Amino acid sequence: MLVYAAILGSSPCDRISLKPAPPCLPNLSSHESSNALGLLRLGKYTEWFNDVFSTDISEICGKILNMLVEKHGCETIEIVIPELPEMRAAHIVSIGSESLCSLTPHCEDGKDVKLTYDTRTNLAFFRSFTASDYVAAQRLRRRIMYHHMEIFKKVDVIVTPTTGMTAPIIPLSALKSGETNMQVSGNLMRFIIAGNLLGLPAISVPVGYDKQGLPIGLQLIGPPWGEASILRLAAAVEEVLWACSFGYGA
Repeated sequence: MLVYAAILGSSPCDRISLKPAPPCLPNLSSHESSNALGLLRLGKYTEWFNDVFSTDISEICGKILNMLVEKHGCETIEIVIPELPEMRAAHIVSIGSESLCSLTPHCEDGKDVKLTYDTRTNLAFFRSFTASDYVAAQRLRRRIMYHHMEIFKKVDVIVTPTTGMTAPIIPLSALKSGETNMQVSGNLMRFIIAGNLLGLPAISVPVGYDKQGLPIGLQLIGPPWGEASILRLAAAVEEVLWACSFGYGA
């Protein structure tokens, strides 16, 4: 929280940055902080917990939610996030168009030869998007933001697995020429699109490992300027995991 308070703020070099509200700095070890956590409403979209490649992910993330309810008195509320296919489409068009616009000056006059093949392939794909596609994506973005703000009237934090699969195997050929695998990228980014597209604060907390020993994360998504809440909740997740590791609070 102290680091966040020190670095937050708008940048005079970035015309689109916004001025945040003053930070709230709770005492994470205080009794008042524990009571405040008990007031948090955690939004769980069960379809997302089931839409994973390994049951290890859903089981471990679900266990953490139950621990937050038992140890801190948080409330879990079932939610529905509508228009997921539209959100994915708006995301790829928006991020593709904006990254292409930002990188184009660095790729002119043969400069793109310094980029890896996978990056050049992605940029070529992004060039297929039209201005009309981008405008349509921004309309979808506004509508999806409306849906999420309606959800945040019912919950304080949306909780999801961080990724739909654990770390994939990287082929040896990728070390030389890179790799473009949209299917794998989609599986990895399945649950982080909302934060990326809408600019919502989000954090991933390591919560365990699958049977292959690969790490699993729990993602906490907050409303605009909700960094204090998700940082406080992330600290609580680490606390309950630490207590379980050493057998405290059982």
